[in-house]
Amino acid sequence: MNSQTGFIFKTLEFQGEKFPYAAYVPAEYTPQTAWPAILFLHGAGERGNDGRKQTTVGLPRIVREQPEQFPCLVVMPQCRPEQKWDPFMQDVAIACLDTVQRDYRIDANRIVLTGLSLGGFGTWAIGARFPERFCALVPVCGGGDPTTASQLAKIPIWCFHGDADPVVPVQRSREMVHAVQNAGGQVRYTELAGVAHNSWDPAYENPELIQWMLSQRRG
Repeated sequence: MNSQTGFIFKTLEFQGEKFPYAAYVPAEYTPQTAWPAILFLHGAGERGNDGRKQTTVGLPRIVREQPEQFPCLVVMPQCRPEQKWDPFMQDVAIACLDTVQRDYRIDANRIVLTGLSLGGFGTWAIGARFPERFCALVPVCGGGDPTTASQLAKIPIWCFHGDADPVVPVQRSREMVHAVQNAGGQVRYTELAGVAHNSWDPAYENPELIQWMLSQRRG
């Protein structure tokens, strides 16, 4: 087990390719305890090859500024400039999570998946593909495939979107929320009045959301 803490920058070798990613480990970490974890998917503006840009926006920014709110590990994969969170990159993200789980003691029943914009789409998609891996989903200003609602209904979800979003129409979140609710899922939806695309700041700056994520448990 690793004992390094803070923001850690690493490289994942996956199917013959190398992908930079980052992990945050709280200063209080000890392997004597199983810790909760958050898998964070960045937006289009944080794509790159440096393994660091994705740690500056959204939830990772709040982790940097208010680490005391995050008694958990955070895994932050990065898409290349031309990539999206398609099935291949979804597998890369899961592989990053798997690697951190091998290096640190993580409670497999307390792993939350969240992402913003491009990563919001990725959150709906990965949550539907791997519902058994996560105790909760927090998609922010994204969208998904309503036909996957039966899979998503297995996981508690808190969705955020600004009603004045000019980039990803708010209807994309509304249709996913309605589909999952109709499938019997537990969905909490916060639509932010007058907020444009940058709904991730008010979402992740909400202490209630952080507490909610860390209170979830699978099973």
